[in-house]
Amino acid sequence: MMHYTKEHEWVKIEGTGATIGISHHAQEALGDITFVELPPVGKVLKAGDALGVVESVKAASDIYAPISGTVSEVNTQLDGSPELINQSPEDKGWLCKLTKITASDADPLMDAAAYKAFLG
Repeated sequence: MMHYTKEHEWVKIEGTGATIGISHHAQEALGDITFVELPPVGKVLKAGDALGVVESVKAASDIYAPISGTVSEVNTQLDGSPELINQSPEDKGWLCKLTKITASDADPLMDAAAYKAFLG
């Protein structure tokens, strides 16, 4: 199940791991994404920590960890093809994966219906 933050990050929790990215709404607001700075594998993140930066033709935006965990993998395809975030923000354009997650961090996050209502 996907969970969303008010800052437009998403997290998909699967067992003891999670995948993080930015929402379709966020990539639309940013415009054409030109560069992505991802966290190093092994970095321990707490919910709310900056995990990276997404740069576009319009602006640079910090991306925050929606839940706590340890970075186990980053989407290396974004190094050469940051536009994957624009093309597939909630699938192929994922940013990083976490292990050792704190799943209860997702409790205050929005589900898809609540996020849609939040966007208006």
